[in-house]
Amino acid sequence: MLSPSVEDVAVDGDRFDGLPDSLLLLIFNKIGDVKALGRCCAVSRRFQTLVLQVENVIVRVDCVISDDGSGTGASDKSRGPIASFFRIVFGGIVKPIQTLGQFLGPKRPSSSSFSSSSSSLSVGNVDGDDDFDQSGGVTHHSPTQVLKNFNEIRFLKIELPSGELGIEDDVLMRWRAEFGSTLHNCVMLGASSVTYPDKFASNQSNFDANCVNDDNGSIPESFYTNGGLKLRVVWTISSLIAASARHYLLQTIISDHKTLDSLVLTDADGQGVLCMNREQLEELRVKPLSASSASKRTLVPALNMRLWYAPCLELPDGTVLKGATLVSTRPSDQTVQRDGLDGLWVAGAFEEPFGTAARMLVKRRTYCLEMNSF
Repeated sequence: MLSPSVEDVAVDGDRFDGLPDSLLLLIFNKIGDVKALGRCCAVSRRFQTLVLQVENVIVRVDCVISDDGSGTGASDKSRGPIASFFRIVFGGIVKPIQTLGQFLGPKRPSSSSFSSSSSSLSVGNVDGDDDFDQSGGVTHHSPTQVLKNFNEIRFLKIELPSGELGIEDDVLMRWRAEFGSTLHNCVMLGASSVTYPDKFASNQSNFDANCVNDDNGSIPESFYTNGGLKLRVVWTISSLIAASARHYLLQTIISDHKTLDSLVLTDADGQGVLCMNREQLEELRVKPLSASSASKRTLVPALNMRLWYAPCLELPDGTVLKGATLVSTRPSDQTVQRDGLDGLWVAGAFEEPFGTAARMLVKRRTYCLEMNSF
C-alpha cells in the first residue's frame, strides 16, 4: 500500500482547517468535558480561541482532598459521613491546559465579595504526571482559574467522584436540592435496603409476604420505638449538610460567570444533585449567602418537613425497597404549595425507578415535622 503523499496530507490539513467556526463550536459543545477541551486548546490558536466560547462545560472531579491533605477517590468508602470538599483535585486537567499560559497564569484579583472562598478548591494532577513547586509539593490550581477564561458558559455541570454520605451498599440514599442565596427546597429518598429485579426473582415468595400493603398508609408504632424515625431524621440532616456544603463551594464560580443559565453539582454515585437555575444564580449574586458558624457550608434555614413512609414498597419493575422513606423540606417562611403541586415536584425529583417509588409514597399518609436552623 502506498503512503499518502505530502500533497494529500496538505489537502487533508486544508480541509480540516476549512471547517467553519460554527461547526467546530458545535463539536466542542458536544464534547463539554474540560479535560478534553484543554487538549483541544493545545492543537492550534484557532481551537484555543473557539474553546473559550463554548456554552456547555462538564468538570469531572477525580479526587477530593480533605482538610488533613489526604485524598479520596471514587472507590474510597471509608471516609466519614460528610466528606470535606474544601480542596478538589481535577486530575489530568493541568497538563493540557498548561500549554496555554492564559488558562493557568497568575491568578487574577477578584473584585467579588466571594473571593475568600476561592482557596477552598484546588486543581492539580493525580495521573502520575504532576508539576511541582519549589518546595517539592504538587502544584494545585483552583477550578476558578481553570474556568476563568471561558467567556460564555451557560450550562455548567460539576461531578464529584462519589457521594459524601458513607452508607452501606444495600442502603438507598438519594437527594436533590435547589438553592438561591439559601436553600429553596430539598427532597430525600431513602431505604434501609434495596433488592433489584435480578435478586428479587430467587426470593419472590418472601418479598411478596413482606410487601402486603395492609397498613392504610399509616406508619407502624414500631417505627417510633425501634429508632426508625431517628434514623430518617439523621438521613435528612446528612443530606442537607451535604447539599449546603456543595452550595458554599460554588460562590466564586457563580460570581465570575454571569452568563450561566444552569449549574448542577452532582456525583458519580448518583447520590445527590444540587441545582440552580438562572434566577437562583442571580439571587446569590445579589444577596450573599449566610455561612454556618460551625463549618464551611451555607446556613440551613428553619424548615417544614413532610415525610412519607412504607415498611416495604414493591415497584412495578420488581424492585423492592424496605423501609422506604420520602422527605421533602422547604424553608418555614416559604409559601406552602397545594398538596397536588407539592407531590408533583417531589415525585419528579428522581430518575427511574426511584421516581416511581416517590410517586407511590406521596399517595400515602403525610406526616409533618419541623426543624430548626443549623
